[in-house]
Amino acid sequence: MTGRIITVRHGRPALSRAVLISGREYGEWWAQYDKSGLYPGQTPPESLREIASHSTTILSSTMPRAIETAQLLAREGGQSDQYPPNELFIEAALPAPPWPAWFKLSPKYWGAISRFLWLRGYTPEGMETRQETHKRVDKIIDQLLHYAEKGDVILCAHGYINWMIGQRLRKRGKDATCSGFGWKCTDRYGGHRYWNWRLYECKAAPSS
Repeated sequence: MTGRIITVRHGRPALSRAVLISGREYGEWWAQYDKSGLYPGQTPPESLREIASHSTTILSSTMPRAIETAQLLAREGGQSDQYPPNELFIEAALPAPPWPAWFKLSPKYWGAISRFLWLRGYTPEGMETRQETHKRVDKIIDQLLHYAEKGDVILCAHGYINWMIGQRLRKRGKDATCSGFGWKCTDRYGGHRYWNWRLYECKAAPSS
């Protein structure tokens, strides 16, 4: 029986968003964000700890906040295999908005503007485009389906890439890993906050 796929957004990072910065400075702030681990003293929500206790595989991106999230969950799953962090699972690009230096906002709002621009095709040289990210998401799903062959697999990654994974996983429909009604999100927690998770299951066709 195919295992379940659980995508998890990392816990709260140690870097504060309570600053006002320019668009260019947002790029520098995001670079620091990527170096940040988790804010001390956090614990996964009880619902996620329960899921982790039954998982067979825990994966994470190469970002410290995702690695530490996976490490906390691995403590809950005594039978889980934790694999080396993989840059395949990093967040979709967030380019620094090309706005005047005098215009300042908090990182929260710059992030929304950056995501909008990226979705509209703004991709500075060296950054992954939306189309390239879609191709990467397909590779991620292939990896998750591979690990799901032996049981529940947890991916500790990031907010938007997890959303993209969910969208494309549900569109996969019937394939060799799920010959029924395809993959469906059957449970969730946390909205878009830190520690949110989505659980996907292969919904097999009823036996006749």
